[in-house]
Order: sequence, then C-alpha cells, then structure tokens
Amino acid sequence: QVQLVESGGGLVQAGGSLRLSCTASRSIDSINAMGWYRRGTAKQRELVAHYTAGGATSYADSVKGRFAISRDNAKNTVILQMNSLKPEDTAIYYCHAMGFYSGGYFFNTEFWGHGTQVTVSS
Repeated sequence: QVQLVESGGGLVQAGGSLRLSCTASRSIDSINAMGWYRRGTAKQRELVAHYTAGGATSYADSVKGRFAISRDNAKNTVILQMNSLKPEDTAIYYCHAMGFYSGGYFFNTEFWGHGTQVTVSS
C-alpha cells in the first residue's frame, strides 16, 4: 500500500506562486509513476504533471512553462512548483501514484491523496 499526503495549497493572487508537496509512505524509488491531477469546475480530474520511474515527465498544455514537477528521494516527496498562477488554475490538486515494487513483486495499483485546495484570485 501507498499513502499519499499533500500539503502546500492555499489562496494566492494571479501571477503568484505556490509549492505543493506530496509525501509518500514508502520510498518513491519503489513507485512506478507519480504525479499531480486537479479537479476544477469540470467534473473529471485532469492530469497536471507526471513522471515515470524512467525519468520521463509530462505536463498538461495549460501549465507547460509555468509548473514544474520534481522529487526529493530523501524525503519521499514529490513537489509541484506552480508559478505565474492564473484564476483558471483554481482546483483541488490530488497527488497520484501508480504501481509499486515490493518484495520482488510489482503491484499495478493506483493510489490517491485526499487533495489540497488551490485558489487563485484575479
């Protein structure tokens, strides 16, 4: 199992920055892929940023050049640095993990954090 705890959300003015953190209950080296999704006014969650164990990263077109995903292996934490925030970035941001290795086995299971609210005022 993997528990994910997000932090760092809040209220910021347009053009400002926020840094979201997601701390996992196990080494993130053992996790196949991690990333951030968000749910704003739309009903479905959308991918914001994502990386795989191989090091590949991907971003939603709407955040490219403004957001950056990184990892701190020592703290088992994945970070989403959000700059030049816009009101349309307002959403609940969820940390996501997909698949993990344990005891020589791979478990193809996905996990979600509870989410953290980001509100960008105009």
